[in-house]
Amino acid sequence: MHELTIFFDSRCPLCVIEMKALKRHDRQKKILLVDINGEGFMESHPQIDVKRASEMLHGLRSNGHLLLGLDVSVHAWNLVGKKRWLRWLRRWPLRTPMDVAYRVFARYRYTFSLWLTGTSTCERCVVAPDSDKT
Repeated sequence: MHELTIFFDSRCPLCVIEMKALKRHDRQKKILLVDINGEGFMESHPQIDVKRASEMLHGLRSNGHLLLGLDVSVHAWNLVGKKRWLRWLRRWPLRTPMDVAYRVFARYRYTFSLWLTGTSTCERCVVAPDSDKT
């Protein structure tokens, strides 16, 4: 059983880069990656609103607790034992400004992708598929 399921946008180049990096470090298979643009997503995951998930990263812990935005990233990197410094982004006084910064990033992620990767969107960038069976 996976400890965290991450619902990510495979059309966002920066999102795909992050998911590939997480997958590479997830040697114990603690994280399940699920593409919100995948065929049958809504039927397989009715508890996740696709529109909201496209606006903000969603993660579901094995205990059923929903994580959003930076909380997903921080928890995921903690699970794979990397980027432990990210935990500081969830503490006062950084939590609120970092949440605002994340929402700006999420809203304009395709523009940031263009600036940083040279492409604003991909027609299904490839992250090696995880089994959707938990």
